[in-house]
Amino acid sequence: MADFLLYALLAGLALAVVAGPLGSFVVWRRMAYFGDTLSHAALLGVALGFLLDVSPTVAVTVGCLLLAVLLVTLQQRQPLASDTLLGILAPSTLSLGLVVLSFMHEVRIDLMAYLFGDLLAISPTDLAWILGGSAAVLVLLVALWRPLLAITVHEELARVEGLPVAGLRMALMLLIAVVIAVAMKIVGVLLITSLLIIPAAAAQRHARSPEQMALGASLLGVLAVCGGLALSWFKDTPAGPSIVVTAAALFLLSFVLPRRGV
Repeated sequence: MADFLLYALLAGLALAVVAGPLGSFVVWRRMAYFGDTLSHAALLGVALGFLLDVSPTVAVTVGCLLLAVLLVTLQQRQPLASDTLLGILAPSTLSLGLVVLSFMHEVRIDLMAYLFGDLLAISPTDLAWILGGSAAVLVLLVALWRPLLAITVHEELARVEGLPVAGLRMALMLLIAVVIAVAMKIVGVLLITSLLIIPAAAAQRHARSPEQMALGASLLGVLAVCGGLALSWFKDTPAGPSIVVTAAALFLLSFVLPRRGV
């Protein structure tokens, strides 16, 4: 197997495994728009990385983490509805990133790669970031699984039981931010949340427990990555969109099978 294809496969599989359980929380808590806002802000992180002459991956990670904290803070203190606030920030950060990039005439970047991913161009450094970030998120997610599930099922009851609800909510936001930051290279700014949401939504129809849904979402994500890479390799289609199309096909297939979940 060619090195670039091996790097792409390893990166995609690592992201799919961690996106399964994390995407389950995104579906349960109806946070798709929140993830969409963070993903749009990733392009602004790329622009600031070039502007400040730091690694775009580092800039995107830090930018997504800071924006996650800002979003949680604003949601708690501002009079606007959450969806209105997210609807303002998502296009604003994406547009600001494009404007900043347009002023840097000396910098030449493949904008399409950042918008739709460039999985087959992953370097060993990119792979290290993706594997490290995915592993860290997965470890933290396993450690926080029970408390996060408790605040998802019944937040008020979890608060009465003494769980730090605000801290757990913030931790979940930060985990989503890290995954979005490392996933940008794989499926791009505009398609990141699809890899979180589509496998989890497909697994939800046939899962009988939260754990089954999380594992099922990871498995479907792995199948989507493998299928998307195969489609890209044999038919010369863009890798990121191919993965999303494969995930969407699996989602449609889930409607054909008899539903087991409740």
